[in-house]
Amino acid sequence: MNKFVMAALGGTLAGAVATTQFVGPLLAQESEKTVSIYEQLDLFGDIFERIRAQYVEDVEEDELIEAAINGMLTSLDPHSSYLSPDDAQAMRVQTRGEFGGLGIEVTQEEGFVKVVSPIDGTPAAEAGIEAGDFITHVDGESVLGLTLDEAVDLMRGPVGSEIVITVVREGEDEPFDIEIVRDTITLTAVRARTQGDSVVLRITTFNDQTYPNLEAGLQEQVEAAGGMDNVNGIVLDLRNNPGGLLNQAIKVSDAFLDAGEIVSTRGRNPADGDRYNATEGDLVEGKPIVVLINGGSASASEIVAGALQDHRRAIVVGTKSFGKGSVQTVMPLRGDGAMRLTTARYYTPSGRSIQALGVSPDIIVAQPSRDPVDEEAQENASGLPTRSEADLRGALNNDSLSEDELRQIEEDRQRAEDAAALREEDYQLAYAIDILKGLSALGPEAMSALQKAEVQTED
Repeated sequence: MNKFVMAALGGTLAGAVATTQFVGPLLAQESEKTVSIYEQLDLFGDIFERIRAQYVEDVEEDELIEAAINGMLTSLDPHSSYLSPDDAQAMRVQTRGEFGGLGIEVTQEEGFVKVVSPIDGTPAAEAGIEAGDFITHVDGESVLGLTLDEAVDLMRGPVGSEIVITVVREGEDEPFDIEIVRDTITLTAVRARTQGDSVVLRITTFNDQTYPNLEAGLQEQVEAAGGMDNVNGIVLDLRNNPGGLLNQAIKVSDAFLDAGEIVSTRGRNPADGDRYNATEGDLVEGKPIVVLINGGSASASEIVAGALQDHRRAIVVGTKSFGKGSVQTVMPLRGDGAMRLTTARYYTPSGRSIQALGVSPDIIVAQPSRDPVDEEAQENASGLPTRSEADLRGALNNDSLSEDELRQIEEDRQRAEDAAALREEDYQLAYAIDILKGLSALGPEAMSALQKAEVQTED
């Protein structure tokens, strides 16, 4: 017994000695680190004073300090930045849904400004700016070497003024110029319409108006259709949606889910992570949903697509999304400015991070590019007369159909013609609606059978 106690005491003492031996070096390292930081801050002050005293031209001290702060933040990642008081105010206005500008969401890549997506109905979209375009010059001035905020400042200007943007686009041999007239951008967060028996909810951005607009627009379309029983499903169109407010993405996802996780966020400290769950209630009463995404779908729109995909609540169609899986927190600073800092990554319900990877569609459907030569050929071809049995001289009449049956045939034919026209106008949307038609024809069991098949395939 005495030997056991001594052994135990020996172990305790050895541990104590070992701990004591490490305390000194650790404190010394921490002290050296603190001294090093103060030396670096002294270096910063020295450089600042030399610039102010010896630079070839007079400099504005405030601008110099703002540039240093912004440089520190932009060195972290493309989405962290300093917001001057004017920029901070503009951002607050933008989240309310109305602001001045061109109507594009941009990021920075390889020193150039890259278009995440143009916003529907804005001057940029109407002028032909596309997701994935690189902006190299603004009014002839190169943006290479500028911070993202500096490049955006170049694109700002009075409403009604003209700007020329030089664009490099994949598939084009040479850069080309696009002229855009600046305007007040009033965002309609959600546009709702009915296409055949399907309700199409086009979400252009996630701001304070998004969920209220979605709920009201859906209700209006369902009432016009005579009730949910007359709707075969929902198309949630998130293409070219650059994202926005996290809480709105959660509300939109929750609108179609009864339970389960929607998204989780994880920062540097695991204790600071958040998890957001759905509440009971499905606005479309379990009707099938098809979500449309493309390379311009980013951030909040990826949260919605990822949540509905992971819960097997929707079929995701289109092309891979942008892949912005980080969360930015806007922190007010003294002097009415603000700091936008990346504080977390977000994860879909299955635990996947889409940062730099994006959401992959269940069914990949690319939007065909329009070829003017092909369009002209199609127009010429469609102009040729077509003949059928009914056009032949002396053809027999069909006397076996009632007036109601003839009317139904005409309505079916008109729907088919409308579907064909939509396929020419928007192939991806037409594809999504065809999926809903197929699921509707197979009955309510089709969606659950498809979900089971997908789960078995994964297993």
